[in-house]
Amino acid sequence: MIIRRLTIEFEEWENETTLPEMEAKLLQMARKATSRAYAPYSGFKVGAAIMLENGEIIQGSNQENSSYPVGTCAERTALYYASSQFPGVKIKAIAISAETGEPIPPCGMCRQAMLEFETIQNLNIPVIMGGKTGKIWKTSSVGSLLPLQFDHNHLK
Repeated sequence: MIIRRLTIEFEEWENETTLPEMEAKLLQMARKATSRAYAPYSGFKVGAAIMLENGEIIQGSNQENSSYPVGTCAERTALYYASSQFPGVKIKAIAISAETGEPIPPCGMCRQAMLEFETIQNLNIPVIMGGKTGKIWKTSSVGSLLPLQFDHNHLK
């Protein structure tokens, strides 16, 4: 038997004023998107903002439903809107925020959805994670958030 270990690296920034300008703007847009969340059941409002290669910024927020599985997360709302409105345009970065005091990472389902876009565009998508204020985490790619990932190569 061999025991193997997986680790991830991420950057931690003290606050948005220390981030590069484009990333700070993207995080601000994700924070604004939280106000449009429909979260009457959990009260957990999340916003996402995606920077596309053409300069467009797409925002999304979580949308709940009384039949819980019917709702969708902010990240997937933004991803699927971007894909339907700007097909083939590459994603440069995604920012995620919630009305919390700590950075908010994406759920497993959103990580898998984000990985699909990273895989098909063959380009890393940095993920910027923040709360209302305070520390910010950033990974260099979606793949780093999803070790031992499943993608289209497994379907061959």
